[in-house]
Amino acid sequence: MYKAHFSLRESPFGITPDTSFFFACNAHQEALNTLLVAVRNGEGFVKITGEVGTGKTLLCRKFLASLGDGFISAYIPNPYLEPRALLLALADELGVSLDKDVDQHRLFKALNLALLNAARNGKRVVLCLDEAQAMPLETLEALRLLTSLETEKRKLLQVVLFGQPELDRNLGQESIRQLNQRITFHYCLAALNVKELDNYLDYRLGIAGYNGVRLFSKAAVQRLHRASGGVPRLINILAHKAMMLAYGEGAREIGTRHIRAATADTPAARRVRWRWWPTLALIASVGIGSAWALFK
Repeated sequence: MYKAHFSLRESPFGITPDTSFFFACNAHQEALNTLLVAVRNGEGFVKITGEVGTGKTLLCRKFLASLGDGFISAYIPNPYLEPRALLLALADELGVSLDKDVDQHRLFKALNLALLNAARNGKRVVLCLDEAQAMPLETLEALRLLTSLETEKRKLLQVVLFGQPELDRNLGQESIRQLNQRITFHYCLAALNVKELDNYLDYRLGIAGYNGVRLFSKAAVQRLHRASGGVPRLINILAHKAMMLAYGEGAREIGTRHIRAATADTPAARRVRWRWWPTLALIASVGIGSAWALFK
């Protein structure tokens, strides 16, 4: 709707994960480096956690795209599966042929054979599970048993878990403590700070074809950070709405009024903003209490 108005080739703030828009801020670049180092070292389990909207799925896709020819990758976006279904999904990702009514033993044996053949051909197999906090505990345990397969040199299957912070709570369950002990690399994605957010906006606009003067005013960037909490998904939603509002006015710059209006139209952003009020109220009450003590 506003692409021609701002001389853009494509929309800069879509919420669909697109690796061409991957922004290498400190947290995401460090997480990507952690993943690449871990799988090249042959580690069995790696874990990446982050709050909703912090870019875990985009990071996962960037990681998969960064793997070289020496890797065979499998990606399961929704691991809310019972153990057998997860093994069948992995077999499907690896192109393993199975009988229609294959039993658990033969399924496990077929996967083991496929992993051994990959190792003989000098390939490492990496399984990425998105939204891993949704995995049932018994499925996590089945996954651990699968990663027990190894040669004398290395693991036959490496697993990367991407999930919300609830994943840590699930992994803390006594029944799967053995899996938790096997996670050798982990990283927690943080939200963007104000400077990173400013660079993030410029980067995505540049990828989308914008080459004009500064589009988001500095005050708008500050307000956008307060409204979004630095969460990339919320940043994208608010920036997109703000640009639509500016286009409707015929404006060439995004100001604070556009961010305010976009925030008012986005309940998730309003929740982020109102989270600050208990803290502000506490600070205010402490300040008033201290002042009262001084003048008593």
